[in-house]
Order: sequence, then structure tokens, then C-alpha cells
Amino acid sequence: MSETFYVVPEEQHNALVTAAYKKRGYSGQEAAAGARFCAEATRHGIRTHNALKALHLDHLFGSGAQGCVPKAKIEKVPVPYRAAQVWNANRKLGQATGYAAIEAAIKLADKYGVGMVSVDNAFHYLWGGGYVMDAAKRGYIAYTNCTAALAEVVPFGGKFPTLGTNPHSWGFPTTAAVGYPIVIDWATSVVAMGRVQQLAREGKQLPPNAAVDEAGQPTTDPAKAKYLVPFGAHKGYGLALIDEIVGAFIGGSLPTLRNRWSQVPEGDKGTCTFFFQVWKPEAMNAGAFARGRNQAENVKAVIADILGHGNDACMLPGQLEAQAAARCARNGGLLFSEAEIQAFNEIAAEARKAKWKLADFKVAE
Repeated sequence: MSETFYVVPEEQHNALVTAAYKKRGYSGQEAAAGARFCAEATRHGIRTHNALKALHLDHLFGSGAQGCVPKAKIEKVPVPYRAAQVWNANRKLGQATGYAAIEAAIKLADKYGVGMVSVDNAFHYLWGGGYVMDAAKRGYIAYTNCTAALAEVVPFGGKFPTLGTNPHSWGFPTTAAVGYPIVIDWATSVVAMGRVQQLAREGKQLPPNAAVDEAGQPTTDPAKAKYLVPFGAHKGYGLALIDEIVGAFIGGSLPTLRNRWSQVPEGDKGTCTFFFQVWKPEAMNAGAFARGRNQAENVKAVIADILGHGNDACMLPGQLEAQAAARCARNGGLLFSEAEIQAFNEIAAEARKAKWKLADFKVAE
């Protein structure tokens, strides 16, 4: 039987999440960005990066530790390249920084065809797919990666976690072709740690060969999962390595120090890095499409060919997210399980707001 979800009005969700961020010292603008991001993750079915994850991460590594500084100001580092910006985020809230960075990259792309923003001294921005999806809905191709909050992934052939879950996120403006943006977004581990936490909350098991316990033995029990393993063996390892090397070029320090503030020597760094790149499809148009097609027609034809030849049952990346958003729209709110609503009441207690009552919410269709 499918899981039961309850419909929470988005305004009610955002009010509570905003209050929680403000209670922790964030500005109204930062709190609003945090709430907006969490609503978008929930709307698109990204339960591993909803407000419960965001506020938990902030408690562990953000304002509750040394990883995030409420009301911090972003500093632009001078560079001689017009289509590139480099920022020192000064540990500003990750979602607020991420939204600002994707907007800056879009403005650069509007002017130069392509734009990139590299961010140092950052706090984790959570679901990278949310930023590139937003850009893709507006007609851009976008990419982002970041170094994850902690090094908790064991490299292929190794035994100690020296990599983050290190996501990659791509967004393509394919709404005209398929009805929604194609968004390819993944952690480079078999599962994200947020997924481990979600399964523990829901009383469910991990898939096989996704995590190991403290002794390095494979486990499917989320309560015993200590470290994660890369997906696709050496292939996932290589993709995770990309984020660490890109971060190293930006200014990130040792992965094993990241957000482990008691272990960071004086003069070293424990912060994350982001990388954003956005470009206009017109900037890569060679103009010689087959059979007289234009660029948009060509994209549609290529996707149709991939899904043809008996492959019509295949799913495109971004399809599940689009379906989740449509389900939220049909129900008129954001969808949460009973366990998630109970967890939100812990946030309500912290923010000194009224608790949510399950009976007040209708069951989702």
C-alpha cells in the first residue's frame, strides 16, 4: 500500500520554516530564501532535502556550529574575466547564497552567452537540482556542483571516508519538448545521507551495498550506517573526485576537515565550495540541424528518438519531480507524511510556534 501524505498549505509551511531560521539569528531575507528552497524541494518530491533536513544540517554544521554565520555578507573577489565571478560567501546561509549565485550566472549568460560563479567559504546549499531547474524553466542550460558538508564517502578501493556525497546537477530547458525541464541531479554516493536519515525516520531499510557500519561492514540498517559508498564503483568515485578538485581550485581545503570544526587547525578552512555555470542555448547553436529543423525542433527530435524504438516506457530525469509538483498542485499544498509532520512539531517547539495537528490537514489524493 502506498504511503499516506497530508496536505500542508505552503504559506503555513513557509511561515514556520521562516520563523525557525529567524529564531536562529538569520535575517528576514535569508529566512525567506531558506523557506522558499525547502518548499521547492518538497513540491518536487525531494524529501531528503526538505526543511527537516535543512534545519537539521544548520543545527549540526551551520549556525549551531561554525559553518554558517547569520546575516553574513557576500564578498566579490576581483577577477579579470567578464563572464566569471568569484565570491567569498563568508559562511552565509547556503540557500540564500545559491539563489544569488544562479541569478548572477544568469545575468552573465544574458550578456556574454555564458556565465560562471565560483563560491568559496560557503555553507552547503542542499538540493543542487533546485537551482538548475529554476534556470532551465527560464530557458537556460545550467550546471552546478558543490563539496558536501562532510567527507563521509569511502573512495573506491579504500577504507576511510575522504570524499563528500558531492552532487552534480544539470538542468535543460526542455519544457517545449517534453512538458518539463530535464534535470539530472544526483549524489555520487549510492544514497545521500539525507536519504539514510529519512529511511531511519520512516522505519525503512537501505538498499544493499549503499552504506557500511563503523567497522566498515555493509549494512542495510540506517541506524547503523556510518559511512557511504560511491555508486557505480570507480565511476561514482571519479565523479565525487571532480567536486573535490573543482573545490580545490576555488579555495576549498582538505575534505576530511570540512565542517569538523574541532579538528580544523588555526589558519586552515572547513567550509564548502560551490560552482555554477549557466549558458544560453543560442550560444551553442551551430545552425546546421538535419532536415531543416531549428534548435528546439532538433532537441525534441533527439529526445523522441531516445524514447522511441520500444523505449516509450523509459523515464526522463526530471519526470518524477514534475509529477510530484503536479500532485502538489492538484492537492493545493505541500505533501508530508505523518512522521514528517511530527518532526515539524519539534521545529515548532524550537521556534515557539503552534504545533501542527494532523487532523487539520486533509489526506492527499
